[in-house]
Amino acid sequence: MDDSISFEFQSKNDFEELRQIIFSFLAVTLLFLFSLISSFIFLPFSKNAKTKSTSFERFVFIWLLWEALIHIIIEGPFVYMSVMGSVEKSNGIMADMWKEYGKADSRWLTSDPTIVSVEIPTSIFLGPLSIYVLYLLVTNHPSRHYWQLVLCICDIYGCWITFCPEWLTGNQKLHTESFMYFWVYLVFFNGLWVLIPSILAYQSWTYIVQNAKLVQEFEKQNLKVD
Repeated sequence: MDDSISFEFQSKNDFEELRQIIFSFLAVTLLFLFSLISSFIFLPFSKNAKTKSTSFERFVFIWLLWEALIHIIIEGPFVYMSVMGSVEKSNGIMADMWKEYGKADSRWLTSDPTIVSVEIPTSIFLGPLSIYVLYLLVTNHPSRHYWQLVLCICDIYGCWITFCPEWLTGNQKLHTESFMYFWVYLVFFNGLWVLIPSILAYQSWTYIVQNAKLVQEFEKQNLKVD
């Protein structure tokens, strides 16, 4: 009898865990697909469609929109749950998603001050900033690369602040033994917020430097720059 109850309990836990994993990946994938489809809708209507339809700029569009949706739709509820209580004590679809991620990093379950301090400005400011940079990209606005560089630096710094304190204390709250939790949840998903912002930061830095050189050349020739 006890073995039967134990098996039933274990099966129920396995089902719940599988459901959380599937929902988490499905939610992230749907947001990505929405971003991908949106890129084909909005980019052709930019002021300079020929320029904006390049593969790399489309990639930037998809990333910026996906980032905005992640910050606002997924990380926003985390901030609310953490400020009002904790993910661990919360219920609902979004709570289940963060409980799944919390298996890789338990700090997200307990309203860790460092995590919450990073996530508050991330969801409140970086989400809308991503949308603003997206607008600047579509309209080919000259200030786009300045704000894109600001956004990328914030992304990279946010990842550093998220993990550096834990590294310095011996990774006590990170689950590094599981392939799924370590390589997929921690390394892959967080690595995206280091790798891609680094690429976009380099793009913006190159653009700004090249234009600064042009301004210097104009100034040397005593030409007026509008």
